Amino acid sequence: MPLLPRRRPRRRRSRWDTVPEDAQVLGVARTLTSATRLLDVMRLLRPEDGIAVSYTVNPGSAFAGGLADYFDGLGARVLSWREATRRPFDLAVACAVHPSMRQLDAPLLVMPHGAGYNRLVTESTGEPGAPAGLSRRELMRGRRVLPAAIGVSHEEQIDRLARTCPQAVPVAHLVGDYCWDRIEQSRPRRDLYRARLGVGRGRRLVVVNSTWSEHSLLGRHPDLPAKLVAALPADEFAVALVLHPNVWARHSPHRVHQRLARAMDAGLLVLPPQEGWRAALIASDWVVGDHGSTTFYSAALHRVLLLAATGLDELDPASPTAALSRTAPRLDPDGDLLAQLLAAAEQHRPQRLQAPVDGQLAARGEAGRRLQEVMYPFLAHRNIALPADPPVPDPVPEPNPERRVAPTAFDVTGEVLPDGSVAVRRHPVLAHDAHGHDESRGFLAVTEQETHRLWRSSAEVMARTVIDGELAPADWLRARIDSPRASLDVAVAALAEDRCLLLLRRCGTLLEAHARRAYGDPGPRLDPLLLGAAVQVWLNARRTAAELSGGLLVRTGARTLDVAFTWPP
Repeated sequence: MPLLPRRRPRRRRSRWDTVPEDAQVLGVARTLTSATRLLDVMRLLRPEDGIAVSYTVNPGSAFAGGLADYFDGLGARVLSWREATRRPFDLAVACAVHPSMRQLDAPLLVMPHGAGYNRLVTESTGEPGAPAGLSRRELMRGRRVLPAAIGVSHEEQIDRLARTCPQAVPVAHLVGDYCWDRIEQSRPRRDLYRARLGVGRGRRLVVVNSTWSEHSLLGRHPDLPAKLVAALPADEFAVALVLHPNVWARHSPHRVHQRLARAMDAGLLVLPPQEGWRAALIASDWVVGDHGSTTFYSAALHRVLLLAATGLDELDPASPTAALSRTAPRLDPDGDLLAQLLAAAEQHRPQRLQAPVDGQLAARGEAGRRLQEVMYPFLAHRNIALPADPPVPDPVPEPNPERRVAPTAFDVTGEVLPDGSVAVRRHPVLAHDAHGHDESRGFLAVTEQETHRLWRSSAEVMARTVIDGELAPADWLRARIDSPRASLDVAVAALAEDRCLLLLRRCGTLLEAHARRAYGDPGPRLDPLLLGAAVQVWLNARRTAAELSGGLLVRTGARTLDVAFTWPP
């Protein structure tokens, strides 16, 4: 253990203090990634123990963009670096180490800001074989070890530390991974997180994860998120994107959103860099990733995992993350994406990746207590004792993805099955596609909100999704069908969440449709565009409107929707 300050009496309470603040702890952040991990750790210092917490930004990182705004938004007590280096603290905590932290007047505890120490960043370490966070340049000040304590998530990191900076081994502590413990604690909230992401009712979630650098998923395959959105049937799959905070900081949120605009218009969900990625992993069914920590945690969650980039060019080959990158199944971004996802699910064997996961995540469920056992002794000279009960990890926050309006144009395929039901698959059409709609799978179905002239004029199905429109539903339907510039066969107008009005060009008859609810099922929602697409598939199979009198069973993957039709009196 490091030498601790001698015991001293409590500070005299200021008359301005409502509650005692006998110990002063400083959280030090260099990037948004380290800041979010730092907040996980600092929540273990209980304010009821008389501990005051302040934060500061250690300047100089290429990825510090937006960090000051992040702390301001939290309402935390924030000090400038100049002020932080001029005041004494009982403890400073950082989830990224830098030689400039020697300026602090406080014992320093450092920890990784991801799943262990894995990445080779020679700009920081000056050593080709030392991973960031374990290098001599970062950890030593002359002949003295800079940190008073170094937290690791597994003993094997201490073995690597012995090779890269043996002087630091005596201050290394196995503290586990509190980020993982919070993920594990949150598993029972999967349904809640899925509901927040809009993936209930039989839809499955594909999370795409990219770390930063040219070796990342986005660096190697920048169009993969858009390709996945277009390749997967929208009624069966949702796609969410998690980008490393360094991507946002380096390129700015404005440019990131511009880059993702087409995919977001087609339904891509984008998790903000501050929070939400952990909830998305818990909610996920597949993860398509690279060598980032988010991908590693998905393997620990036993999600179906495919790597679109391995990052082996910038990983410590001795790290568990490198072992995972060498072992995990691959995704071919130019191949049939849907077929690869389905095949990966069939061949999924979680134990295949268990060894690298176990090699990086030790002391599971104990990280909170172990961290307290490292931090609280630094406060003992303020007569602050270790809490009697170990902390219980609190669940991670609900996801709040950035999303646009629902997609407005779909490429539709389908068939009438032998049992008389209709199987429908709708693929979002990406705007500004260089190939236009020439390479369509089937027919085009659009909502009334679609603005692309060619798509509006060539669509065979159009639906009004607004229930309370300017024109009466029947009038709107006739105006669409009678338009000389339209090629519509089916027009649909929403009447309520579970009812629609249809007009079929071939017979000129109005039909009212409603979704029938099976006993014990929640109230069904009748998507007017999905209904119109299903009826068009029915008609294209040379079935008649009269045959719909017995109802229509619409299938989208594993989900079925029972629709009844009523003719006008």
